[in-house]
Formats: sequence, structure tokens, C-alpha cells
Amino acid sequence: MKREIEFIKFNPTQNMTILVKNNHPAEEYPLIASKMMSYDSVHAEQVGFIEKSSNVGAAAHLQMAGGEFCGNACMALATFIAHENGLQHHDWTEIVLEASGTDHFVTCRVKRIEDEYYCQVSMPLPKKIEEQSINYDGDEINMVIVRYPDFFHIVIEVDQFNEAVRKRAQSLAKLLGVTVGANLIGVLLYQPASNELAPLIFVPPLDSMIWERGCGSGTASLGAYLAWKKKGDIAAPIRQPGGTIHVTANWQSEEVTSLKIEGTVGIVARGKAFIEIPDTV
Repeated sequence: MKREIEFIKFNPTQNMTILVKNNHPAEEYPLIASKMMSYDSVHAEQVGFIEKSSNVGAAAHLQMAGGEFCGNACMALATFIAHENGLQHHDWTEIVLEASGTDHFVTCRVKRIEDEYYCQVSMPLPKKIEEQSINYDGDEINMVIVRYPDFFHIVIEVDQFNEAVRKRAQSLAKLLGVTVGANLIGVLLYQPASNELAPLIFVPPLDSMIWERGCGSGTASLGAYLAWKKKGDIAAPIRQPGGTIHVTANWQSEEVTSLKIEGTVGIVARGKAFIEIPDTV
């Protein structure tokens, strides 16, 4: 059966994001997302669903298709709400969201600058940051794991982003997807000399593995890693293939106490997609 899907497509640092407006059964989310993300459909790196919030303190609930938390999708939804509310050039607003992958409200500050929106998002704090060395494919890999309740990111410092390094990251993500129960696994390749990030995001429930052009959650985890490494506050512009995302992290009493990312979001398209949904779903 063909289903009409109302959507808005956003560009947060080229991490192309689709948000679905109309209501659909939650069990259909993964199928709708995988079809809409494909090259022969709307095409994007991730899909979220806009739901009504169960709490009067939040403007909306963002449910990602894989149940993960996504900072860029939160920025996209906050941008959409600000746009629908008629935010004017050079004005700003604060929007509070509920989101999958976190039990805490997500606070977004949105400022309109002509046709673009500049967003700052308070990100979930990691519950643990730990260093590990593993023997993988005959080599010892030194990495730092930034853990959250439902997902984790691995930070690996590298000298360059060559094909061999990327293939190893993909194999590692797949292996962890099989052995660890998590909604999302990120492998963050980081070049300290140039402050560049190559983020690989694997969502096992969707079997989706993408080298993202700009990763908000990965940028936050890298900020947490840098604060952990420095044992102090950090503020840094993190260069990525799609542009720069700024991160600030505060460190106190041996833990990250505040984590924020900032970046630009553009609204690039809105309309209806036509998706084939089997009757058995």
C-alpha cells in the first residue's frame, strides 16, 4: 500500500535530516525511515518523527527512527518550530524538546539570520569516559569510549583519514553492533593537528552505516573527550566535511558538567513522499 508521508528536509552542517510531520504507527518508523533515506526517494542521512510531547514543558517530542538521540535533528526540529512561529530576522527564541535517547529535556536556542537559523543545543552528558586498548585485526588500537545510557561513541586519534583507516572503522562498528546492545554506535576519527572530525555513525536497528558530513552528537562527544583529556573546560570549532560545528564543554570534579553544540540549519524542502508499506508491517 502506498503511504503519503508529509516531511520537511533540513541541512544542519550537511547532515541531511528528514523530519516526518504526520502520524504513523511506531512499528512502521524503521521501514519509513530506511525508504525515505534511500537515493531513489527523498535521500538523507537520518529520519526523525515529530510527535506531541507528553509534558507541558516541551514544545514537541522528537522520535528518531532507531530510538537514538540526535543533536542535529533536535536543531532541525527547533528550527522548524521557530520558523512556524514566525521568528524574524535577528530575533532569537528558546525551545524545549523531548527527544528519544535521553530522559532529560533538550534546550535549544535559535536565532534567525536571513534564511538560515543558528542553533545552540544543550546535549546529554556522558555517564562515563574511559580509555581502552583492544587488539583488532592484528593491531592494537588505542581509543576512548564516551558512554551514554543507550549508545556510545568511540574516539580514535589518527594522523589521516585514508581508506584503510575508514575501512577499519567500519569493520569495528559492525563488530560492536553484533556484540553490544546499543541503539547507536559512533566511531569518531579525530585529527588533533587540524581539529578535524570524520564521524561514522552505525544504527543497528536500521542497519544504517553512514560517514556523516556533520555530526552534532559526535561533536559533543569529541568535546567531552577533549575536556576529559585536558581535565578542564574547552571551547573548539570542530571541522567536518560539511562545515564547522562549535562545541563547549565544562569540566568539574572529574566529570563533564555541561555540553553544548552550535551550528547552522537550513530548511531545504518540504512536501509529500510516497512510500510503499507492506500490509504485514
